[in-house]
Amino acid sequence: MIDRTPGARRAVLTAAALAEPAASLSGYTVGVTADRRKDELSTLLEARGARVVLAPALRIVPISDDAELRAATRSCLDSPPDIVLVNTGIGMRGWLEAAEGWGLAEPLHAVLSGAYLVARGPKAKAAVRSAGLRDDWSPDGEGYEEVVEHLTARGIDGRIVAMQLHGESQPEYTEALKSAGAHVIELPVYRWAPPIDPAPLHRLVDLIIARLVDAVTFTSAAAVQAVLRAAGTGADALLDALRDDVLAACVGPVTSAPLRRHGIPVAVPGRARLNSLVRTIVDELPKRAVTLQVSGHSLTLRGHAAIVDGELRPLAPAPMAVLRALAGSPGRVLSRAALLQALPRGADEHAVEMAVARLRAGLALPGVVQTVVKRGYRIPT
Repeated sequence: MIDRTPGARRAVLTAAALAEPAASLSGYTVGVTADRRKDELSTLLEARGARVVLAPALRIVPISDDAELRAATRSCLDSPPDIVLVNTGIGMRGWLEAAEGWGLAEPLHAVLSGAYLVARGPKAKAAVRSAGLRDDWSPDGEGYEEVVEHLTARGIDGRIVAMQLHGESQPEYTEALKSAGAHVIELPVYRWAPPIDPAPLHRLVDLIIARLVDAVTFTSAAAVQAVLRAAGTGADALLDALRDDVLAACVGPVTSAPLRRHGIPVAVPGRARLNSLVRTIVDELPKRAVTLQVSGHSLTLRGHAAIVDGELRPLAPAPMAVLRALAGSPGRVLSRAALLQALPRGADEHAVEMAVARLRAGLALPGVVQTVVKRGYRIPT
């Protein structure tokens, strides 16, 4: 697994450093499930101080030599489509490259030039234009529902619609177009496949369930489904974590749809861009921080770190888990047995004592974690 989490504990960030944009995500851990643009997204997150856990959920497999794509392309040449729906930039480029390899580039370009081209998003639009073609319409929200509504309102009875698939079939939209009277040609330009090494994805699932990541990013609906499949029997626990503690950040409404169907609150930027996705995370995560006033000091819980009087102090998972449990009930004494429930499975009461000792050392703030003899620990109010 490629994991950008540093092995050593980060140095304390001063209040001045923490106020800089480059530290806006300091203290937070973000999972990245993308494959093709994982480095770009990771760089954007790290530039704002986040720890990044890379776990590609899927990989794109081009099928330029696939007989199904070649047959669909030949159908477009034999019966030129009236409308062509371009779903993705990579799919459009892959289709044109495949056609060139078959010696069909010129006739395909001629067919596309005479069709009503719908580009579902800016990357699809850019691919159309870079091929020397002209797009005729794009949906504002980049959703399939908008496309189907636009085309049916325009009138497609008896028309031929060529639809470039987005990694997998979209039967509900194909059927909606057919129900409106269209003849649909599906173009399977690429397919999703499992990652070659599934270990990073399974580890990310474990981290989500254990609430050891603060946010998870998704750039395709297929990646959402892949993460749920990877969770297996733990899918319910993963969904619970995403409902309550871990922010699900999706690049657009199509990507977020599978999560919304499970009742997951999803953060989606106004524009389907990686930069916008990162800005959404920067806006949303700090809202989840818990702040307490303890013995005249300000204490804020932020991801895997605590902000003590304006200074960010990173903590290991066990001390951070104890701090979250105590901060959840300030003033209340929690027994060792109660705190043990917050620690990873397999820990014992001695592990609680060690976590408390490490927490005190990490906060460097006497009196914040108090021992109540024969009862347990508390944060004073």
